[in-house]
Amino acid sequence: MRIGVPTEIKPQELRVGLTPASVQEFVSHGHSVVVQSGAGAGIRAGDEVYIAAGAEIVGDAASVFDAAEMIIKVKEPQPSERAMLRDGQILYTYLHLAPDPDQATELCEAGVFAIAYETVTDGAGGLPLLAPMSEVAGRLAVQAAAQSLTATSEGRGILLGGVPGVLPAQVVVIGGGVVGLNAARMATGLGADVTVLDRSIARLREIDEMFDGRIRTLYSTRNALEEAVAGADAVIGAVLVAGARAPKLVTREMLDTMKTGAAIVDVAIDQGGCFETSHPTTHEDPTFVVDGVVHYCVANMPGAVPLTASTALNHATLAPGLKIADLGLAQALQEDPHLMNGLNVAKGAIVHPAVAKALNRVFVPPEEILSA
Repeated sequence: MRIGVPTEIKPQELRVGLTPASVQEFVSHGHSVVVQSGAGAGIRAGDEVYIAAGAEIVGDAASVFDAAEMIIKVKEPQPSERAMLRDGQILYTYLHLAPDPDQATELCEAGVFAIAYETVTDGAGGLPLLAPMSEVAGRLAVQAAAQSLTATSEGRGILLGGVPGVLPAQVVVIGGGVVGLNAARMATGLGADVTVLDRSIARLREIDEMFDGRIRTLYSTRNALEEAVAGADAVIGAVLVAGARAPKLVTREMLDTMKTGAAIVDVAIDQGGCFETSHPTTHEDPTFVVDGVVHYCVANMPGAVPLTASTALNHATLAPGLKIADLGLAQALQEDPHLMNGLNVAKGAIVHPAVAKALNRVFVPPEEILSA
C-alpha cells in the first residue's frame, strides 16, 4: 500500500503522522511511504532522516494526497486538505466529528473511509489510540492551569503548590479517566490540593488507592460539582464520551460562583468542551477571560510537545496502521472489531452510532458498506 504523510497545518500543530521509525516499519513490510517535505520539522526530523528510513519526499501536500492510498495524519483534515481527498481513499487520524458537522459532511462527500483514532477500542473497553494523547494532555493541563493562575495571565496570582506557610492551590479535576488521572498525578506532584470527581465508584476507589488517600475523591452529583467548582482555584475538565459531544457540566451560573482569577482548562474542547463558556483557542493565543475566570481551551494541547507526543502516538497507532496496510482495509476491519469501531465515515455514510447521534445523521452499519 502507498502511505502518505502530509505536513500538519492546524495552527501551532508540530506533531507528525509518522515518525521516521514508523516509516521504516511500513517500508520493511513492503509498503511505500510518501512524506511532504518538512513534515518532521516539529520533531527535529529533517527530510534526510525520512529518506534514510525509506520514504520518498515530495514538495507539497497535493502530491502526497494524489499519491497515497492511505493518508496518515495527527489532526483532523483542514478544509484545504479535505478538498484533496478522493473517493475510496483511507484517512487514518484524529477526527473528533461530533462537534464538527462541516467536516463530517465533506468527508462523506469525498467518499473516503475515515478511521478516527479516538474511537478505536480495545478488549478492556479502553481507547488505546486516544490514551497516549490523553496522558500528555492531562499532564499539560496542570502546566496550563499553573500558568493561567499567574497574574501575568490575569489569574489569581498564586503558585500551584504554595510554599511553606502558604496554602497550595485547590485543583478540581472533573473526570477520572486517563486525562483526569494524569492531571491529578501531575497536580499532586506539584503540591496542589487535588479533588477528583467521577460517576464511577469503582474508578474513584481505584484512584483513592493509587494515591494512598493523598487526594480527595467525590461522586459527581450536580451539588458536589457546584460546591467543588465554587471553591476551586483551578478546574480541569477531563470528561469524554467516545465519539459524542462532551456534556456541558459547568454552566455559566457555576462560573459566577468561582473566585476572580480562577482558571479552567477544558481538555474536552476537541469534543465541544465541557464548560458552557468554552470555545477553542490556539497555542498562540491560548486563553480568554469570562466573568473574571481565565479559560484555557487549546484544541491541540499535545502539539506543544511534538517530539514526546508524536513518539507516544506512533507507538499506539503503528500496529493498527500496519494491519490496514498489510491486509487491506476491508479484511483488517472484519478481523478486528476494535479497529472497526474506529471507522466513522465510509463511502458517504456515517458508520459510528455515537457520531451519527451527535450529528443528528442517519447511522449506517459499517458492515453494509464493506459488503456492498
